[in-house]
Amino acid sequence: MIDRRAALALGIVGGLSAGLPASARTPRAAMDTGEERQQHGDLGNGTFRNPVLAGDWPDPSILKDGEDYYLTHSSFEASPGLLIWHSRDLVNWFPVATALDNPLGIVFAVDLVKHDGRYFIYIPFMAAPWSQGLKSFANIFVIWADDIRGPWSAPIDLGIGGLIDPGHGVGEDGRRYLFLSGVNRVALTDDGLATAGPVEPVYDGWKYPDDWVTEAYSLEGPKLFRRGEFLYLVTAVGGTGGPPTGHMVTIARARSIDGPWENCPHNPIVRTTDPREAWLSRGHATFVEGPAGDWWMVYHGYENGYRTLGRQTLLEPVGWTADGWPRALGGDLARAIGKPRGGTPGPHGIDWSDDFSKPALGTRWRFYNQAPGESGRATVAGGALTLLAKGHGPDDCCPLTHPVGDHAYECTVSLELEGGATGGLLLFFDDRMFVGMGYDGRSMTSYRGGKASYWQEPVGKATRIDLRIVNDRNIVTMYHRVPGADWTRHGVRSEVSGYNANTMDDLASLRPALFASGSGSGSVRFRDYRYRPLP
Repeated sequence: MIDRRAALALGIVGGLSAGLPASARTPRAAMDTGEERQQHGDLGNGTFRNPVLAGDWPDPSILKDGEDYYLTHSSFEASPGLLIWHSRDLVNWFPVATALDNPLGIVFAVDLVKHDGRYFIYIPFMAAPWSQGLKSFANIFVIWADDIRGPWSAPIDLGIGGLIDPGHGVGEDGRRYLFLSGVNRVALTDDGLATAGPVEPVYDGWKYPDDWVTEAYSLEGPKLFRRGEFLYLVTAVGGTGGPPTGHMVTIARARSIDGPWENCPHNPIVRTTDPREAWLSRGHATFVEGPAGDWWMVYHGYENGYRTLGRQTLLEPVGWTADGWPRALGGDLARAIGKPRGGTPGPHGIDWSDDFSKPALGTRWRFYNQAPGESGRATVAGGALTLLAKGHGPDDCCPLTHPVGDHAYECTVSLELEGGATGGLLLFFDDRMFVGMGYDGRSMTSYRGGKASYWQEPVGKATRIDLRIVNDRNIVTMYHRVPGADWTRHGVRSEVSGYNANTMDDLASLRPALFASGSGSGSVRFRDYRYRPLP
């Protein structure tokens, strides 16, 4: 069951700042149809519609633990990182813990497993300018805990460099291994906390026809599971971005963890074949047994027309042929699908609105390019978030962001300037691509395409201002309001569908952001942040 005390400690239950709204606590059929409803996969009638986690939650790794399911994703530079979600029906997900207090680098494509009563997360850290002691562009570490909610250990270096995407497997003799991109393999010690041999290639992958339009071959994401007499090896090929027909799920099997590996005769088992489909670039799958013993895949994909939302978490049913090969049964993922049988619905999602009555770093908010010590810039007290100024603008000030999964929404915040700082509200993809507004108490700067716009928006002088951004299906409209005045709509609107990974070559998403920039000891005090999905 969900540990409410752990959730309270995370600042995600109870109160306006971090609690789930009533609309996010129950399946959709039980909800009102008001505007506050966030995107929610459970339709409340025994069916669901993808995504099960809307927004940028890529590289899902899922663990079945008795009647409970736990899920985590790439958390990149978030600190704390590795948000762990809980479910009992594979459709409704609620966060219960963060596992990584101090990332050593950028975190992506982990594997969450349980072995002999202990939990492990195998983590690739990618080097960043602020990385701590990483020896190559990617290094594999492990953390462990006796309780999924923690405390989790500090990262332990496994001494593996230059490879990514660990997948834990156990041989028929009980010996433990990590499979890695390539596909390579390394033996682990019995406790899973060190390697016990060299890294060596073990599987060359399934090769698709050369005329298929993909980003690159990129054999990665190995995940293993057992069913009957076979051990199955799931991999991703085709590249996670690029052409919509690229990313795919392939599978092989063997009777022994030492092989030989036999490729599935109907590979790939998941692939977008038509760029008009609802979900594009689908891949990086983990197989999991449902509550009633049926099988499902959890993987990520881009929503057609909404690549700005990032790689969202999808759920698809799996069937089995008479000779023991899996087949994807989801069909058109734009339609409703029957929920896993035997599951128990629970609460779902995070309320992105925040009255700043308690901190929520790692759950609701995270800094972009969050170097060690960055969290010290943000303090929460008295119903306000005070953010110390840094840099010259949105591109170098490390904005505070949160993901979104709605096609249309608005976000509003009140801010107060101190010490000559500039504060603002953005939709932020990365330090090269953002749209929004900044105010320094004298004038307003509009940002479009990752730079200051030529458009000059007349605004009166003040130390306090309210800002609002409306993103209505990739059309962005901005507003401001100084004390005592009405809302003023800005004269220029922006179209932002191109603010995505294929434009910027960066696996990120367009997300609301608060920023404070300026030199010296300036700061911006933010109050009453409100996120509202639009109908």
